[in-house]
Amino acid sequence: MSAAGLSTTGHPIPPEAHVGPGARGAAAVLRRLAAVLRRLALPLALLALLGGCSSWREGPGYYWQSMAGHLAVIREARPIDELLAGPALDPELRRKLEEVLAIRRFASAQLALPENGSYTEYADLKRPFVVWNVFATPELSLKLKEWCFPVAGCVGYRGYYDLQDAEHFAARLRAEGYEAFVRGVPAYSTLGWFDDPVLNTFVRYPDGELARLVFHELAHQELYLKGDTTFNESFATAAEQAGLERWLAAREAAGADPALRTEWQRFAARREQFLALLARHRKALEAVYASDAADDEKRAAKGEIFAALRSDYETLKRQWGGYAGYDRWFAQPLTNAHLASVATYTAQVPAFRALLAREHGNLPAFYAAARRLAGMPKAEREQALAALAPPEGEPRLARQAGRNPVAQAAGHRPGQGGPRPTAQRERPLTALSPGAAD
Repeated sequence: MSAAGLSTTGHPIPPEAHVGPGARGAAAVLRRLAAVLRRLALPLALLALLGGCSSWREGPGYYWQSMAGHLAVIREARPIDELLAGPALDPELRRKLEEVLAIRRFASAQLALPENGSYTEYADLKRPFVVWNVFATPELSLKLKEWCFPVAGCVGYRGYYDLQDAEHFAARLRAEGYEAFVRGVPAYSTLGWFDDPVLNTFVRYPDGELARLVFHELAHQELYLKGDTTFNESFATAAEQAGLERWLAAREAAGADPALRTEWQRFAARREQFLALLARHRKALEAVYASDAADDEKRAAKGEIFAALRSDYETLKRQWGGYAGYDRWFAQPLTNAHLASVATYTAQVPAFRALLAREHGNLPAFYAAARRLAGMPKAEREQALAALAPPEGEPRLARQAGRNPVAQAAGHRPGQGGPRPTAQRERPLTALSPGAAD
């Protein structure tokens, strides 16, 4: 959905190519918007009456910026086929748009992911991110503050389409005693309520990363469990990884440049190393906060850990030959919210990978099994996932390209998946992403 939680930059298209969506797209958007507005009209009216002007920004005003922000994205969307038929596209953008259409076809034909209009249109937003998410924690804790929404449940962030709005909200949280972190998000999924367009904020990513992102977001359309971020992100990540391995294998079988896999492995390895760096320092912080030390001693230790994190990152950059794709992550003063915002997404990925292996790599069967898990009470679901998880020594999952334990099914062509889940809404993509340049 939009930034409300009801769920780099490329070259712009020439001005003459900027028109609104076609009649088909506009009609679909209006129909779906009308349904959303009908559902939200009464809650918004009640919030306005109960809260008064002072709470407009935090209540109905927040939902309004979410809807208006998403509609602004939709207005910029243009069918990729129409853009490719014109002569004015930048050659590299043309290649990328052709590639994303091929990725989109592969997702439905080979991965049994939803077949709809998502990622068949392109929008140039003329900004580096589509939304900015705000994360917050107490001063001496890594527990994210949560916000709850009528249709998406509770999530550990709030999203805004305008950077100044996000910064304003983060400043208010800091005034209340929280540590806050604002992070740009390159893409999000509306979970099938709208046709999500390809955006300038991610279209220039390496081809492997572009495929990973599309598979991940379509997996959210396949299955989304209200109020359980870890389940949702872990499921989508496992589906994305299986999809990416099959996509790479298919490209290689068709004679693609072997450098495609090498490029992705290099990109993924750097992300894996960065995540391992964050996990190591997060663990150190958790130990400090769980100790019996006085608060002042905890604050001092916290400062030392953050200083070590910055120093270790500089060491990593030197090992990477100066690659600076994660510099933006350090642009703001480091806080607990930095580390907490990254740690919530992939804890259950090993369990979902084991579930896929149990289903012999059959993706529709995997989706059906995951839906059965989603239907369980949370305590039972987490117990079942814990029972599925591989041994703790299993290699971390961002290294999977080329070494996927379920890659034996790479040549398997799944049938169409089962019925899509209903009553789902959009959620912003908040997965950690480096800069587009690699």
